[in-house]
Amino acid sequence: MTDKPWLKSYEPHVPEHLDYPATILPDVLRRVARDRAYRTAIIFKGARLTYGELDQAVDRLAAALQRLGVQPGDRVAVQLPNCPQYVISYYAILRLGGVVVPCNPIYQQHELVHQLTDSGAKIIITLSATYPLIKRIRSNTPLQHVIVAQIKTYFPPALRTAFTLFLERSKGHHTDIKDDADTYWFTDVLRNAPGRYQPAAVQPSDLAILMYTGGTTGVSKGAMLTHRNILANAFQCKVWLNAPEAQDIGLVQLPLFHAYGMTTGMNLAVVTANTMILVPDPRDIDDVLHTIMRFKPTLYPGVPAMYTAINNVPDIQKYNLKSVKLCISGAAGLPVDVQQRFQSLTGARLVEGYGLSEASPVVCANPLFGENRLGTVGLPWPDTEVKIVDADEGVQRVAPGEVGELCVRGPQVMRGYWNMPTETANALRPDPDDPASPPWLYTGDIAVMDADGYVRIVDRKKDLILGAGGYNIHPREIEDVLYAHPAVYEAAAIGVQVGDRDERVKVFVVLKPGHTATAEDLIAYCRDNLAPYKVPKFVEFRDSLPKTIIGKILRRPLREEELRKMHDV
Repeated sequence: MTDKPWLKSYEPHVPEHLDYPATILPDVLRRVARDRAYRTAIIFKGARLTYGELDQAVDRLAAALQRLGVQPGDRVAVQLPNCPQYVISYYAILRLGGVVVPCNPIYQQHELVHQLTDSGAKIIITLSATYPLIKRIRSNTPLQHVIVAQIKTYFPPALRTAFTLFLERSKGHHTDIKDDADTYWFTDVLRNAPGRYQPAAVQPSDLAILMYTGGTTGVSKGAMLTHRNILANAFQCKVWLNAPEAQDIGLVQLPLFHAYGMTTGMNLAVVTANTMILVPDPRDIDDVLHTIMRFKPTLYPGVPAMYTAINNVPDIQKYNLKSVKLCISGAAGLPVDVQQRFQSLTGARLVEGYGLSEASPVVCANPLFGENRLGTVGLPWPDTEVKIVDADEGVQRVAPGEVGELCVRGPQVMRGYWNMPTETANALRPDPDDPASPPWLYTGDIAVMDADGYVRIVDRKKDLILGAGGYNIHPREIEDVLYAHPAVYEAAAIGVQVGDRDERVKVFVVLKPGHTATAEDLIAYCRDNLAPYKVPKFVEFRDSLPKTIIGKILRRPLREEELRKMHDV
């Protein structure tokens, strides 16, 4: 118990260990489709797909992919927004023993060529809107076949007709593939698929996903997630949320190509036989609000930027959001002010969690029904171990309340990085006290654990600001203070070099519509709430901040801008 203080803080329904089925997620889908064939699996723009229909489509695509030569271990890229074709593709590839390579639909040429070449993907399933890019780069990649999906395919009939008439025809968005070799429409692939596919002997230890990560902080790396990894994390999520079977409806605004959306949006729905409402554009807050009012989801996993956007919608009180009961925030620190405001608007329980792609991704979360400690990411999940070690050497455990690097191990932790043995060895390190036990994943996150096992993320190791006098300054602490200012909508803090070594804090701030504040106002506010060495020296106002597609604010582009300015002087 001394090494696992979090166990005493578990809710009564959460055990220390779980019994995971010795199977793979596509077989779980098969069981759900057999037992609850008419249960709605997907709601998409008002159209519905049952579990029986989903499983049949997965079988047909698996047969078609097998005819195109996909064998166990082959990588197949999926570059789609949240739509039924993504779910069908994901489970069909896994059912064959193939490896899913999720690709961001807004990736540009360089990013996509790297991911396709590094993974060795022989097939990509893409959207008609992104097909021109695939066509342009195809000769520079290992791709042998391209399958093109249309976003309108699973629309309700009236919406599909309107989309064809007013967007494709009137605005020239029609895509033509008829003269392109080894390129097929997704609908034709399903329609012309063989009647059956040859089942593959897929084992839980086999590779399932190459989840690319690190593109915002360096060379993108493929985290190797096994079937056991992704199944375990889905079942951990089910138990932690105490999710009832065939009762909940989840709003899936998080992109499915992201590990967070994959597990809490799609795989959780399958293992609980629940319904997922797919939102194709995570930035369309108006669509999100109307979707909540129309379909009344009960579960809404998201990121701080999503909840912040809802909090700041004009006349937000006119939207009925009361169906939402449980929300988990991840991918970035959740400011307390954002958390409290969202809860007051909806009546929902919003708790912060923590994860990373290398762990499928969820590691910790606050209890949904027990003590939610604001400012923390909660407790390690069942079968998940966490330790905090000294940030310099990474060997000695630090005492409760002391800051260090967060290390994790559990059934959801990756096998390693694809074709990167040095990076793998740096991230997965043997336990010095028990070399025969599973290795620890060194996350690169600076954290602190209290005596009850609650974890607080202080910052990314590489984002630390080296202040005057050698003090380490954590950007998140400054950002949290700024978020509490009534005029601040978003904020990001970085260090800018002012001497040979020391850095000073610079903050980038987006103000709320209709609010005003000067740099002097914000500096004075920080001076009242922070130690002198943490107070920003510089303030720059922006209309927006650089973000990932899921809304995670990126500090790296801001630092690069400042470096370019220094070199230009």
